[in-house]
Amino acid sequence: MVQTGYSPLGLTKIIMQNMKSDLKNVTIIGSGAWGSALADLVQRNDCHVQIWSRQSQSSLAALVSNSDAIISAVSIKGVRTIAEKLQTAKLLPHAVLVSATKGLEPTTGKTPSQIWQSLVPNHPLVVLSGPNLSKEIMEGKPAATVVASYNDDAAQFIQNIFASRNFRVYTNSDPIGVELGGTLKNVIAIAVGACDGLNLGTNAKSALIARSLIEIIRVGVYFGAQPETFWGLSGLGDLLATCNSNLSRNYQVGYAIAQGLSLDEAIAQVQGTAEGVNTANVLIEISDREKISVPVSRYVYRLLKGEITLQQAVEGLMERDLKPENLENLEL
Repeated sequence: MVQTGYSPLGLTKIIMQNMKSDLKNVTIIGSGAWGSALADLVQRNDCHVQIWSRQSQSSLAALVSNSDAIISAVSIKGVRTIAEKLQTAKLLPHAVLVSATKGLEPTTGKTPSQIWQSLVPNHPLVVLSGPNLSKEIMEGKPAATVVASYNDDAAQFIQNIFASRNFRVYTNSDPIGVELGGTLKNVIAIAVGACDGLNLGTNAKSALIARSLIEIIRVGVYFGAQPETFWGLSGLGDLLATCNSNLSRNYQVGYAIAQGLSLDEAIAQVQGTAEGVNTANVLIEISDREKISVPVSRYVYRLLKGEITLQQAVEGLMERDLKPENLENLEL
C-alpha cells in the first residue's frame, strides 16, 4: 500500500470525524442516468454535490480536491482512465472512493474495484451495488442497496451519505462479492429477456434465474468472494430486479433478439450501455482458462456471437445431462 503519512488507525479517526461534520462534499463522476440518480440521493442528505463528465469544462483534479467522497459511476471502459487521472490529483487524506460500476475490463478481466485498488491504493474503497433501477430511484420509489468495503468506517460513512427515507443502505465486508453480483447478473438478464421475448412462461424463467444464480456464485468463489453474499441484495436481489424489469438495458437486448433483431440492432435501440454483452465475452475467456462451468452464460455468449440460434440455446440447456441438484458443491 502506498504510504500517505496517515496510519490506518489515523485515517479511520479522520473518517469518523468527517462523518460527524454537517456539510460533506461529494463528487459524482459520470452524468448518465445512474450518476444522476446517485447525485439525487446524496443531495437529499444535504451534501454539496458536484458532477463531472467528459463534457465538463472544469478539470477533474480541481473538482475532487475538496471532496470527502468521490463516486465513480462511469462504464467499465472508462474506469481505468478515471483512476489514472486521480493518481496525480491532490485528494483530501480522508477521501473515500466509491465504485458504482458494473462490468469486467476486457483487456485484463479485472473488476472495477480491482482497477481502483491497483491505481489508487492509498484511499479506502467502497463498492456500491444492489437492485437499483435508476429511473425508479429518480421517481423516489423505495429501494435498498449495499455498500461494501474492507474498511468498516469508510462503508459506514458512505452508508450515511446515501441512506434516506426511501433508500435503505446496508454495509458489507465482501466488496468483490457485492461487485460481482451486480456484474454477472447482466449476462443472465440477456438470457431472461430472451426467455420472455419467446414467451416461454414463468416456469422456464424461474428455473433459468435459479440455476443462473448457482453459476454466478461459482464464478464469485473463483474471484475470492463469499458465497453467502450472493444470496443478498447485491446478488439475488439485483438478479431479480434486472431479470424482471424492462427498464434493464440487458433485459431489453435479450428481448429484442428474441423478437428477431440482430445484436447490433438490439444494442442500437437501448439507451445507454448494456454491460452484459462485454461481460459475457470476458467471462467466457476467464471460465475457459480456469475451467469454470457457466452453461447459461456460455449459451448467451454463443448467441451473441451468432454461433447458435435462440432456439438452439433453449434446446441445449434443456437437453443437458440429468444430475442431482447439488447445491453444496454448486454443480449444475
